[in-house]
Amino acid sequence: MVGFKATDVPPTATVKFLGAGTAACIADLITFPLDTAKVRLQIQGERQGPMQAAASAQYRGVLGTILTMVRTEGPRSLYSGLVAGLQRQMSFASVRIGLYDSVKQFYTKGSEHAGIGSRLLAGSTTGALAVAVAQPTDVVKVRFQAQARAGAARRYQSTVEAYKTIAREEGFRGLWKGTSPNVARNAIVNCAELVTYDLIKDTLLKAHLMTDDLPCHFASAFGAGFCTTVIASPVDVVKTRYMNSALGQYSSAGHCALTMLQKEGPQAFYKGFMPSFLRLGSWNVVMFVTYEQLKRALMAARASREAPF
Repeated sequence: MVGFKATDVPPTATVKFLGAGTAACIADLITFPLDTAKVRLQIQGERQGPMQAAASAQYRGVLGTILTMVRTEGPRSLYSGLVAGLQRQMSFASVRIGLYDSVKQFYTKGSEHAGIGSRLLAGSTTGALAVAVAQPTDVVKVRFQAQARAGAARRYQSTVEAYKTIAREEGFRGLWKGTSPNVARNAIVNCAELVTYDLIKDTLLKAHLMTDDLPCHFASAFGAGFCTTVIASPVDVVKTRYMNSALGQYSSAGHCALTMLQKEGPQAFYKGFMPSFLRLGSWNVVMFVTYEQLKRALMAARASREAPF
């Protein structure tokens, strides 16, 4: 096997917490251009009807969006909002992924045999809790990714300025804009992502199709990424549109969803599906593989420090 072998001692909650945040940041660094392309495709045509939007579409497809951004705005535009994105992952992923096993054990009262209900409940809990911690970073990240259009005035020049400007112009509520759809999205994403990964990995191991190593982690993460994209895309599009909207454009997340349905049709809820899948699929693979290896590396380092000379 390539990488660190599993240790006899299970990773502690602290190791999982730190490992999840670090692994998520590494995954974000690698896949951030796909996330930016997804945001651009999701907000495209939001002030037009479906016919006008199709005719005047600036971005077409994942590769086309990335190439258009590089040509018109420069390569750096693909990483617009990265600082807020890393802030988000360090606080967000640490909670929703790092605490998942601990919350799952809480719901099962310490039992190692967790049913699907306990897994779903744990995923919903940590997903919602993570939003409560990291919502302002998500708002700033989306605003940065959406703003860098050629010929348009930039709303914010830096991450710190963005936090200050939003708080000054929109109040404290501005930093928590879109919390409801984000809670819904991340409860769904967390359940789909973590529970699917959990179930696929358990099935592969129990059926002796794979051992607990990199190929198993890769297959489980890829399956989790696909399932998550299919389930979470509609609420993800609404979340992105609502977070990026001007003050007063939508009265609520529900109003945003209804406006999308009326003006652009049901297909609007799957705008940016391919970059979402490419991003979530690759993000899941990088994150889970890195997370599994980080847990083992940290526990091996701890064991070597505690071992007698």
